[in-house]
Amino acid sequence: MNRHLTFLCHSTLLKTSNPRTNGFTLFRAFMYTSTRYNNRSNNFRRVNSNPDPNDPSTLMKEDGVSVCSELWIESFRNPNQTVTNLSNYLRRFELWVLAYQKVCADEMGAYMPKSSVQRSALEDLLALRNAVLDNRFRWGARLEFFIKSPKDKTEYESLSKRKIRAILTTTQPSPFQDRIVQEVLFMILEPVYEGRFSEKSYAFRPGRTAHTALRVVRRSFAGYLWYIKGDLSTILDGLKVGMVVSALMRDVRDKMVVDLVKSALTTPVITSPPVEKKRIQRKYQKKRVLAEDEPKPDPYWLESFFGFAPEEAEKVPTWGHCGILSPLLANICLDELDRWMEGKIKEFYRPSKSDVIWNSPEGEVDQGNTSWPEFVPTSGPDKTRKIDYIRFGGHFLIGVRGPRADAAILRKQLIEFCDQKYMLKLDNESLPIEHITKGIMFLDHVLCRRVVYPTLRYTATGGKIISEKGVGTLLSVTASLKQCIKQFRKLGFLKGDRDPDPQPCFRMFHATQAHTNAQMNKLLTTMVEWYRFADNRKKIVNFCSYIIRGSLAKLYAAKYKLRSRAKVYKIGDRTLRRPLKEKKGQSPEYNNLLRMGLAESIEGLQYTRMSLVPETDYTLFPVGWRPDHEKALLEYIRLDDPKTFEQNRTTLIEEGLISPQDYVSMLVWNYKRSAAINGVNNSEEGKMLSGSSVQKEEQSIEDKEEHEERLHATNDVKFLIYVAGFERDHVSPTCNLISFLFIIFGNYIINSLQSIWMISIYSVNPT
Repeated sequence: MNRHLTFLCHSTLLKTSNPRTNGFTLFRAFMYTSTRYNNRSNNFRRVNSNPDPNDPSTLMKEDGVSVCSELWIESFRNPNQTVTNLSNYLRRFELWVLAYQKVCADEMGAYMPKSSVQRSALEDLLALRNAVLDNRFRWGARLEFFIKSPKDKTEYESLSKRKIRAILTTTQPSPFQDRIVQEVLFMILEPVYEGRFSEKSYAFRPGRTAHTALRVVRRSFAGYLWYIKGDLSTILDGLKVGMVVSALMRDVRDKMVVDLVKSALTTPVITSPPVEKKRIQRKYQKKRVLAEDEPKPDPYWLESFFGFAPEEAEKVPTWGHCGILSPLLANICLDELDRWMEGKIKEFYRPSKSDVIWNSPEGEVDQGNTSWPEFVPTSGPDKTRKIDYIRFGGHFLIGVRGPRADAAILRKQLIEFCDQKYMLKLDNESLPIEHITKGIMFLDHVLCRRVVYPTLRYTATGGKIISEKGVGTLLSVTASLKQCIKQFRKLGFLKGDRDPDPQPCFRMFHATQAHTNAQMNKLLTTMVEWYRFADNRKKIVNFCSYIIRGSLAKLYAAKYKLRSRAKVYKIGDRTLRRPLKEKKGQSPEYNNLLRMGLAESIEGLQYTRMSLVPETDYTLFPVGWRPDHEKALLEYIRLDDPKTFEQNRTTLIEEGLISPQDYVSMLVWNYKRSAAINGVNNSEEGKMLSGSSVQKEEQSIEDKEEHEERLHATNDVKFLIYVAGFERDHVSPTCNLISFLFIIFGNYIINSLQSIWMISIYSVNPT
């Protein structure tokens, strides 16, 4: 190709004498040659475009994350469309490689890059994919695997009959290949349903946590008098397969995917009854304190914090061989309840003209006293009636603003719906109606109200400002101290109820003082974050710090034989940051040893005083809140829509503005036209004045001046680009997209202008 290109360029330059024509002719030659070369390469690719189905490397055309992103975008673009083509994504080998990387990260504790996946593992993964597509895959295999974990070095062919019998009859962890198939199905089904789920559910969903649910309760449940708290956690234990499959097929009509989920639900799980181990009395052995280079115990702080999980988040569904698919399937089944309750919210909404705070059709808090964002008027017969609903896992909370009769009617309808839809028998005792004055427990936080008498100011007819005393309520969300004591007692940190007494934490007896303090600080930091939105955050965190500090003081008193907590505090300070026992053969000056790096630094306990605990987070929760990833998806879909671009252009025309692209196009066209006119005029003048050397020198001086003027014009274009960026940030939000594109391609436009101007100059005066 290079020889043909050189010959073509040489012949082209020899045939033409005009340098300006030379440039355009050479440009056409380059375009023709590159087009022929591209056509040949495309034909070559078409011949070899069929990949080998048995070669894993040829099947990985894209990155797995990009394939998942494409599925998320399509699902959010058409959220109400029935999906029928999920088998195409099930065939994408990139998703299987990504699922393998995720499962390996859970199995081995470290992320495995795609380049580190061995060839044999890819071949086994391809065999697993083909088995799933050919309906040869079986859930819960114990001896025959298509792919094994990198940590599994067992040779199943050489096992004895006794070990094989134990594997086939006892409870075993989920096979590695099952978790890969579960991960692939999860990556395919999650984006399909995340765009369809109700905004009233906050459990087992990305970007939504218990904190999100508490902030929604604080924002939306102010002013409600009656509450219905329901527990549907029996649904998380399992539903009939027909109900789950029918709920799944409401939006997904792909036979291969539905059959895979159905077989995972129907395949029996082999479990063995628990066997009580006899306690063997062993001779007491004196334990020793671990050295610095010895392995430390498991993170005790994390295990302790899991003990503080609220009742609503304690149970996670596990259905058959579905694994991580179980929470998603539970949300799919309970989404029908969410949709039913959304209809009831609209049905029960009865606005009142005397109630100015809720006067929109949807009942949103759009007006009211701005100085009290959570203030609402008290309810009454002439006030607005409405209900609200929120669900976290198998637990839900319904707030009713109105008479108790409305709550009783709603409870009766709810019992009938659960009986008809889920075959779940509920009664009035399982769905109690409680008043706000008793305190409503939800996610280990108590919902109660405070009556306030603020001064309301509003503008009456005629523009007169009226101030009058009002009566209202503020919703208070406080952490339950009783529940906190109960969790600490369950973990063995204290005993007693009315007067709790800390107990020594003997689990950390064989760890060093520095390691023990670091573990407990992590636990305290996590609890500070957990009680972030509680009104009594300072009080509850200070109580937790007192319990943990007293437990460690008793532990150190028993460990170092110091007899009492008072002596431990005297030696180790209030935060237990000083060493309680010096090692033999070392100087007692701890600070000097620490400065030289010969002693381990001991971190003192945090939040030992109430002033050190951060304040409660009262950040306003916006109406219509969405997680960050959903905001990014919706913004991308909006910008990708051609209607958005046309709408921006229409807005610019209506406002009498000009887009940066049109302005630059006008500049380019003007300079092209002026260059062509000047080139013709200068060529005629050059022929007439070819004999005068003085005129040639004057012409060269004028060309240089013209070149300088055009360089100044380049700076003007750069200034315009800067102005476009300034307008994007400060002037008109409708020009954001156009200005952004103009800034991106600004350098390219400037370079093009400079090249055009240089060609015009040299075409006029080649010397």
